[in-house]
Amino acid sequence: MTQMTRRAAIAAAIAVTTALTAPAVAVAQDKPTLRLSSVVSESDIRAEAFAEIAEAVSDTFDMQVFNGATLVAQGSEMTAIQRGNLEMGLIAPQTIAEQIPEWSILTSAYLFDDADHLKATFDSDVGQELVDMAEEAGIHVLAPVYFGTRQVNLAPEIEVMTPEDLNGITMRMPGGDAWQFLGEAIGANPTPLAYSEVYTALQTGAIDGQDNPLPNDYNMKFYEVTSQIVMTGHLVGFDVLAISAELWNGFTPEQQETLQAAVDAAIDTSTQRHLDREAELVQFFKDEGLRVYEPDREAFREYAQQKYLESDFAASWPEGMLDRINAVAE
Repeated sequence: MTQMTRRAAIAAAIAVTTALTAPAVAVAQDKPTLRLSSVVSESDIRAEAFAEIAEAVSDTFDMQVFNGATLVAQGSEMTAIQRGNLEMGLIAPQTIAEQIPEWSILTSAYLFDDADHLKATFDSDVGQELVDMAEEAGIHVLAPVYFGTRQVNLAPEIEVMTPEDLNGITMRMPGGDAWQFLGEAIGANPTPLAYSEVYTALQTGAIDGQDNPLPNDYNMKFYEVTSQIVMTGHLVGFDVLAISAELWNGFTPEQQETLQAAVDAAIDTSTQRHLDREAELVQFFKDEGLRVYEPDREAFREYAQQKYLESDFAASWPEGMLDRINAVAE
């Protein structure tokens, strides 16, 4: 997509979006106001990280955190920033990809090996190219925010080592073409189902399995009605903490440094807390009688990436970008 085409698409997306009723907050001369909108609950590890950032920058900014999508609706954070109705937002990469198709590569299976690979990619030259695209669209990326890696959770007591072993397995995936394709890309037979209905569907045998980060499996008690967790690690989950590019570029270097340092420290801590929790839950699930094991991840990765490369999703990926992201982990 050319710069002119991308700009036209972005302008069109903003034009057709319903105007938000919340007025822009005036920026004080000595302490700019930063309203951050996120969908996470107040008990979420990420909510604690946002509170830490607000406290760390309190001498420089009046940062106000609105969790639970109480300020703007989920999925509208990017447009709200572009329209000047919001200063900061936690934005899903899928949302960004709606305006910047090149970003769809960041939503594909087995792109990242783990949270370290995610962070290293955003710190690399290829990551900077993606960040620059977002900057052009009016949002400045402060950090990727990791929240867990999706694993396969099954009721049948079968051995799963390769994607072929999931052939014929009915796997609940979230609704939407991208999510359904993700299920196909790991070898399963995906079916959309409301999150709240998954437990009963597993219990009755209406579905064979589902995929989620381990904390979700724990919170929803899926371990009560399943026999195993296959540590496929097929999708490293993250959102993007972003701020208005126009606002960011208007800050002094000292203000930018203060905010970025606070974000880096808090998000690093948040990431480690998520990783620690995932590690704890592996043992918990084993203690509950589930089999927890790693399959041939390389076989899954090769299968999934080939599926994506042959799909329409890859049509917008910049040439060579997949290989460059893979190389970051080497």
